[in-house]
Amino acid sequence: MSLVAKPRVNKSEIQEASARTNTFTITIVTETYLPEVNGVSNTLSHLVEGLLRYPNVSVQLVRPGQSTCDTSLQKDCFEEFVVQGLPIPGYTEMHFGLPCKNRLLKLWREKTPNAIYIATEGPLGLSALKAAKQLSIPVLSGFHTNFHSYIQHYHLPWAKPLVFRYLRKFHNKTAGTLAPSEFQAQQLRSEQFENVQVMGRGVDIELFSPEKRDQTLRESWGLKPDDIALIHVGRLSAEKNIDLAIQAFEQVRKQKPKTKLVIVGEGPICGELKRNADPQIVLCGKKSGEELAKHYASGDVFLFPSMTDTFGNVVTEAMASGLAVVSFDYAAGQMHIKPGVSGYLAPLGDQQKFIDLCIHAVTQKEKLKSIKIQSRLVAETLGWNSIVEQFKSTLEKIR
Repeated sequence: MSLVAKPRVNKSEIQEASARTNTFTITIVTETYLPEVNGVSNTLSHLVEGLLRYPNVSVQLVRPGQSTCDTSLQKDCFEEFVVQGLPIPGYTEMHFGLPCKNRLLKLWREKTPNAIYIATEGPLGLSALKAAKQLSIPVLSGFHTNFHSYIQHYHLPWAKPLVFRYLRKFHNKTAGTLAPSEFQAQQLRSEQFENVQVMGRGVDIELFSPEKRDQTLRESWGLKPDDIALIHVGRLSAEKNIDLAIQAFEQVRKQKPKTKLVIVGEGPICGELKRNADPQIVLCGKKSGEELAKHYASGDVFLFPSMTDTFGNVVTEAMASGLAVVSFDYAAGQMHIKPGVSGYLAPLGDQQKFIDLCIHAVTQKEKLKSIKIQSRLVAETLGWNSIVEQFKSTLEKIR
């Protein structure tokens, strides 16, 4: 039978089927997922892991293939549905999903989810939105990436109004949009995004811990026990403002010549950094899991110079690792850092103040010790369980 000839799915039928099986089925649609390393994949992996702890919840993940041999996976209450994707220009290790509305219609007619969460607004996300609307399946969306801000770093300012118009139209067709911080939510509301709610981010305080500090690793960076390691973790790309971290490091060295800057991550500007980097800058490449946790904990002051992230999971990971964070006053920093107590915040856009705070952090030895302790204590209150419960509850309300 052709897809066109099949009947439209009735919302009441979905609810009745769910009641009979006593299972709440959630579909998550995303352009990125593990083992890709970024804030979106990290957040979604924690949400999936948390949801699967509920005995009456099943999760379907729709994502593009990450390699030619990538296939769908199905086990217990978790199912992956892999669609065709292509590498993102400039981000070749990541893929975007191609339009696939008909495939999703077929998938969801055969097994209809109770609610759909669309995490990304690319061709795959748009296909999912159209298919869900046609089948009357409730949809929630997430605002995970500041695409409209990123394009300023790629010399396409003329495209910003077009991108914003598309994003607003996309999100306003869903039952609501989850933003990671009140700062981000207010920005979206001011641009006429409707039904915006805040859903923060948690942090794995068992993985990221001061106890993972490794003096042998620090020695490999050329540091003695009392030397300072500034550290940055994240994607190495233009919109992350890495140049500011380097400028801050150069000024810090005038006060503390033995200080090192440790950069963990990969990305489009990695080659440029390798060609031009100061010998005192340690480029570690991409790290994950226990190795990443060890790198975090072996630093002292975490530099977060970005002004485009919607949240900044690396901020809370650094805090959990017992680091003093220097950030701009927005997103994760604004939510979780008390200035001068559990970290340092510069006014958004004030790059000189950011540099001054970096210098202050490394030259106030006793204060630095206190802030590192307080940073960890704050992180210990940021577990994922409450975030997952909020996510599940929000999806249950829209069905």
